[in-house]
Amino acid sequence: MNWYLAVLKNYAGFSGRARRTEYWMFFLINLIIVVVLDVIGMAIKVSTLLGGIYGLAVLIPSLAVGVRRLHDTGRSGWWLLIGLIPVIGTIILIVFLATEGQPGDNQYGPNPKQVPAVA
Repeated sequence: MNWYLAVLKNYAGFSGRARRTEYWMFFLINLIIVVVLDVIGMAIKVSTLLGGIYGLAVLIPSLAVGVRRLHDTGRSGWWLLIGLIPVIGTIILIVFLATEGQPGDNQYGPNPKQVPAVA
């Protein structure tokens, strides 16, 4: 849960780098919240409205952590747009997001594994 809250605290921070754990834990918790909200929405007959509202609320933090994750691999944040290409673009983006970050500093900042974690 700390990874999720750390991303929300850095709401629109598109600079710097994000570890794989930070990105994927945020993704996992987002997925769980959306599924729970959709189930609740179906139970109270508002379909996927609750999940949609939540999705809009976390759109900016999701983009920001994705850009920071790509920065960790040495890529520009603009590579997120490759996900707009059906199927193949999504697969390439997942590979980029799952790739180990560059060791040491790169043009986007210090290695997040070497920086002490913020509690």
